[in-house]
Amino acid sequence: RAWQDVLERHHHLVRDAIARFRGQEVDTAGDGFFATFDGPARAVRCALTICQGVRSLGIEVRAGVHVGEVQRAGAGVRGIAVHTGARVSAAAGAGEVLVSSTVRDLVAGSGITFEDRGTHVLKGVPGEWRLFAAS
Repeated sequence: RAWQDVLERHHHLVRDAIARFRGQEVDTAGDGFFATFDGPARAVRCALTICQGVRSLGIEVRAGVHVGEVQRAGAGVRGIAVHTGARVSAAAGAGEVLVSSTVRDLVAGSGITFEDRGTHVLKGVPGEWRLFAAS
């Protein structure tokens, strides 16, 4: 029962942050959320807000942000950009927001700072990707 209470509070916190940063919830799986945004800086700020907010629940989450073209599939989206974003998220550590170099380049001048996390091979995604931790 205690975990269910934490999960409900987590979901409420995440959904509030997504709405605040003008995102669209696309899908959930357990305690994971997939959302789209109309700008990469809003997506990064939303992820940072969520990571900070859930600490009050005694948990840590990880987040990944990538930007790219997607294909609409009913109410959902799909494509290599979605897959890449999921792999960026999987590479993040607890309490960390990782972004692709594409995102970092697009949000230059936004006031968001980044720490280089090196080059990664993302499973199922061609090439090597430079990832950055946002703060």
